[in-house]
Amino acid sequence: MSNKTAFMIAAPTSGSGKTTIARGLMQWFTQNGYRVQPFKCGPDYIDTKFHTAVCGHPSVNLDTFMTTPAHVRALFAHYGTDADICIVEGMMGLYDGYDRELGSSYDIARVLDIPVILVVDAKSAAYSMAALLSGFIHFRGDVRIAGIIFNKVGSQRHFNMLREVCNELHVKCLGYLPKSPDLEQNSRYLGLDFSQLPESDQLTALLEENIDLPSLKSLTTTLHDEVKSQTRNCEFRHLETKTLIARNHESFSFIYQETLDQFGDVIFFDPEKDVPTFDGIDLLYLPGGYPEKHLEALVANQACLHTIKKFAEDGGRIVAECGGMMYLCQAIITDDDSYPMCGVLPYSITARKTDRKLSLGYRQFTFDDKTYRGHEFHYTQFIGDTPESITQVYNAKGEPVPTPIFRYHNVLASYTHLYQIPSIL
Repeated sequence: MSNKTAFMIAAPTSGSGKTTIARGLMQWFTQNGYRVQPFKCGPDYIDTKFHTAVCGHPSVNLDTFMTTPAHVRALFAHYGTDADICIVEGMMGLYDGYDRELGSSYDIARVLDIPVILVVDAKSAAYSMAALLSGFIHFRGDVRIAGIIFNKVGSQRHFNMLREVCNELHVKCLGYLPKSPDLEQNSRYLGLDFSQLPESDQLTALLEENIDLPSLKSLTTTLHDEVKSQTRNCEFRHLETKTLIARNHESFSFIYQETLDQFGDVIFFDPEKDVPTFDGIDLLYLPGGYPEKHLEALVANQACLHTIKKFAEDGGRIVAECGGMMYLCQAIITDDDSYPMCGVLPYSITARKTDRKLSLGYRQFTFDDKTYRGHEFHYTQFIGDTPESITQVYNAKGEPVPTPIFRYHNVLASYTHLYQIPSIL
């Protein structure tokens, strides 16, 4: 076994600043010569884009609903083997999971046995932080709260009071970030705005000035040799297939790194610009993204639309998720116009503001005696009644949800973002 510098950045609640601080720490360590492997708890595709941009290589999702604890450990060991530091960004509040704490950041920290750094929004509290932190520290005995970073601190005097709280609770105070509107992340309707990264020089300078970075570097976890040796045998598959994948900056961009790594021979194309050829192609993968934001470009590339429809009608194998499923439909309707898509599926999608309705959560279903898991996150909807599904879809608690799964020839399509696409084949 060997020790690895690793820790999780988590928080009591969403909006506490964990993404800002996780991204800043990743960038600071990367700029100072360390190879940082980023990870993200849960199914989020957007935070991972920040991680990838600052670390220079892909971030990997860790999720104990969509896969097993053993597989999460295998992913962590496999992708973290060559890194100097592994930084895991949590999701929501530390103990917020799909069923109480199941699937939460705490659950993943427990599975991986990594220390947790709690990022706490301190803008409206001082000694009351003692009660809050005491609860988080002592609520579960099988997770290590290794330190506290306070965010949105009003002054040095304010920080001194907060540091006294940590001293009283015998938990390490690792520093703070001052209250600053320049450090706020912009948001968009599907989460953080990743269309452009905010300026981060100020952030890394503040971290260097106010955070105990050497103490962070000293946090370690143990990578057991038996786990490392089993990483490619634990539910991993490498396909002997030639896969064509739609991919660009935004309209087709929600792809798990593990999915890419499990495909065999992969060819990328941009549906906004390219016309794919399907000679020798075993699978077309149309992932999610924001196609509704780039409809004029997608419609302008008529040759691509027609080529994909012909591939589907000729029996070509296609997996289409959320935005990819929308692209296969008859049309996407906005407040401005109707935009014809591939026409493989006989449905139209509304992206009009008045029709927006959030559909969010984990999904699971059985098809051809196999169980598939994934998640759903969108505001667009089908026009009219919800189409008929080939199978019943359930949420994480086993309750039925109206998400339809479509099968047409060899096309499998849904609003659900599936985990481990290769298991379909």
